Amino acid sequence: MRTFNHSFVVDAPIDKVWDFYTDLHHLQVITPKRLDLQIIESSSGKITQGQTASFSSRLLTRVTWDTKITSCKPYTYVDEMSNHALFKHWRHTHVFHKVNENQTRVEDEIEFELRHGFIGKMFEWYALDKLGKIFAHRQKETIKALSNP
Repeated sequence: MRTFNHSFVVDAPIDKVWDFYTDLHHLQVITPKRLDLQIIESSSGKITQGQTASFSSRLLTRVTWDTKITSCKPYTYVDEMSNHALFKHWRHTHVFHKVNENQTRVEDEIEFELRHGFIGKMFEWYALDKLGKIFAHRQKETIKALSNP
């Protein structure tokens, strides 16, 4: 099991950041276009406890997966992925901290395990590198979408 962590500060109040991140469609704003993320189905447009969703994206080939929000309370939620061709385990914790009235720290922690045993372990470095690039893009797009002018 590997862990990926990423955090940054955005110049926006915590409630604005929370509203943005708990609108399921925020994913299409912050995900790199080259991944061609599509929401196939969702039990709700708002991220809530127990919500389920199915997604499709282009990695090397088009892959699909399901997620479930296993925990959701103000300023923290957890999504867990299933049925993914590459990941045997994926648990993504999103935490938002109020820095001050006009700034919020966005923290992501992903626990993951690749499929295919030893061969999957050999590619963990590649997954960590790709996650780093995806989350750098998410940071840039979140700041662009939410920062106060």
